[in-house]
Amino acid sequence: MSLEAIKQVTQAEQANRQRKAEAQAEAKRLVTEAERAGKAHLAEARAQAEAQARGFLQQAEAKAAEHAAEVTAQTKRACDDLRAKAEGRLADAAESIVRRVVKS
Repeated sequence: MSLEAIKQVTQAEQANRQRKAEAQAEAKRLVTEAERAGKAHLAEARAQAEAQARGFLQQAEAKAAEHAAEVTAQTKRACDDLRAKAEGRLADAAESIVRRVVKS
């Protein structure tokens, strides 16, 4: 083999090693970039999920407060009805007691 052919083979091998090193560096850069983009996307998704969860929690709290107010109003109406009925029977009860006392 001639000296010129040996130089060409050596240069080709050198060029291949350099291309391989560049390809490895590019692959590492792409992996790093992909990881960074993935982490950013994950952080964004987490933030959106947390915001959505806070929204759901606020809605649930609002519905619970509304339900509690409704139950409180129903209970107050029921108590007022019972009180009104009791007051309506108070005169009859007093009259009944007086009759029993007078008969004894």
